[in-house]
Amino acid sequence: MSLAAASRTATPFLKSITLLLVVLALAACGRSPTTHTGIPGDNDPHHGVRRAWGLPIQGLDIARYQGQVDFDKVRAGGVHFIYIKSTEGKDYIDPNFYTNWRGARAAGVARGAYHFMTWCSLASEQAAWFAQNVPADYDSLPPVLDLEWNNHSKCKNKHDRADVLEKVRVMLAAMEAHTKKVPVIYTDMNFYRDVLQGEHFDNSFWLRSTAAEPHLKYGGKNDWLIWQWTQTGTMSGIRSEVDRNAFYGTQDQWVQFLLTGCDPRKLHILGPQGRCTTK
Repeated sequence: MSLAAASRTATPFLKSITLLLVVLALAACGRSPTTHTGIPGDNDPHHGVRRAWGLPIQGLDIARYQGQVDFDKVRAGGVHFIYIKSTEGKDYIDPNFYTNWRGARAAGVARGAYHFMTWCSLASEQAAWFAQNVPADYDSLPPVLDLEWNNHSKCKNKHDRADVLEKVRVMLAAMEAHTKKVPVIYTDMNFYRDVLQGEHFDNSFWLRSTAAEPHLKYGGKNDWLIWQWTQTGTMSGIRSEVDRNAFYGTQDQWVQFLLTGCDPRKLHILGPQGRCTTK
């Protein structure tokens, strides 16, 4: 998309105008998938998440497991946004990150990076690794901190809750300092229950719930920003199964999110702090 190319050469003085044009183009790029039971795009559709099928702003999250992605086909299939795995722990970068980062932008799909937190290295080390490897592009989505127990690694979940929360807050602050955008917290039911529930965060939440609406699995929490509604999704342009997601709100709320980098429902709180403005 020509606007995406133009944004790469914009001067600081023109960034706000360029970003507005890019946002308007991004908002118009995707088309929502058809809404009906057994929505095309899921190999194992669950009736409990049917509300997600009709939400107007649909997205994906991808990593190396999706292989080579045809982002033009992805956009044509109705995808409005893509979160791309960037880093994990203190020393791992997804081998497809930069290819995916450039490809999504060139195709005119809103994209952001996510960092997978590990619990056996310092938050300061992970923050430095993220900042070293992830571009702080002014037109990207807010970064995401992926918070789960590391059950498939040598680093198990036998950690003190207070220590984990301290690491989380250090990492969130560092990601915001690097990108100038308030990070989004991605989590699943187990980690939310064990660590995050009852804690205050300025950050918005991206919740995984593939069999029911999020509030039924997260103790009534209904203020999520993004809902990951399946892990068995399919999409034109991607050969493997892929996680599919939905933004909570309307097209207008989506444009607000693109322009400010913040959940529109939090603008009255974070806006006066100078944390929800285009940079």
